[in-house]
Amino acid sequence: MDRFHRIADAFAQVQKQACLLLETIDGAAFFSNDAWQKEIGTGITRVIAHGSKIEKGAINFSKVSGPVTPSMEATTGISEGTFSATGVSSIFHPKNPLAPIIHMNIRYFELSNGKAWFGGGIDLTPHYIDLDEVRNFHQELKRVCDTFDASWYPDFKQQADNYFFIQHRNESRGVGGIFYDHLMADERSWEKLFDFSVDLGTLYPELYAGILIKKGNLPYSPGQLLWQKHRRSRYVEFNLMYDRGTQFGLQSNGNVESILVSMPPDAQWSYNYSPEPGSEEEKTMNFLKKGINWLEI
Repeated sequence: MDRFHRIADAFAQVQKQACLLLETIDGAAFFSNDAWQKEIGTGITRVIAHGSKIEKGAINFSKVSGPVTPSMEATTGISEGTFSATGVSSIFHPKNPLAPIIHMNIRYFELSNGKAWFGGGIDLTPHYIDLDEVRNFHQELKRVCDTFDASWYPDFKQQADNYFFIQHRNESRGVGGIFYDHLMADERSWEKLFDFSVDLGTLYPELYAGILIKKGNLPYSPGQLLWQKHRRSRYVEFNLMYDRGTQFGLQSNGNVESILVSMPPDAQWSYNYSPEPGSEEEKTMNFLKKGINWLEI
């Protein structure tokens, strides 16, 4: 089996195992299984909705290839011949506003000139900041990074701070995580980068399962639900304006329903909305900035 198909098969298994675990944790809803095929390639979109703990979530797998289009070249800088790409992308919007939104992406690209690289990351977007939860989240990401290279966590954490930032709001989308891109996969390094990406994909549902077990059934108020909708609106703004995966999917003529499945089930925009001074909502807003050392806070 060649490198590309070996990676694609492993990524498909990451999707399968994540769905099994999170279905078990939710206990009420099940993932759909929408296998799609287009001229560019194939994929499986798996969506869960109206669960006891997950209001909407998706784990997508794709394996595509084709010529580099002018629009792809303009948005990605890729300009050589043809490409092959495979990846898993996922997002979950919880029913309970006390639980956070979580996102993960792992991907692999090959070009016809022989260049190849990995990219991906995981980040957390709480509606309400829970410092113990955020600290544990970053500790787990650091643990996986350190298994491969001690320099990766601080580097990838800074990249996440810079990437998951809503520029027109001058605020972070959430509490970050890790983000990496264009980790070049030569003959010496590709196995290491492959193992790292699969380990992240395996960690992702375990992290979220632990959070949902703890917070999925906590009581919440109508005011907290309203705040959740406002925070979801920021998620929509980021994904439509800045998210590279969304841009690449649309520019490469991918499956539109799969690309936009990251959108929350509902969101709300109120003119000039701001939280009450001294509230938990204001506390959360005060943490939405770059450069926080979550391991020591």
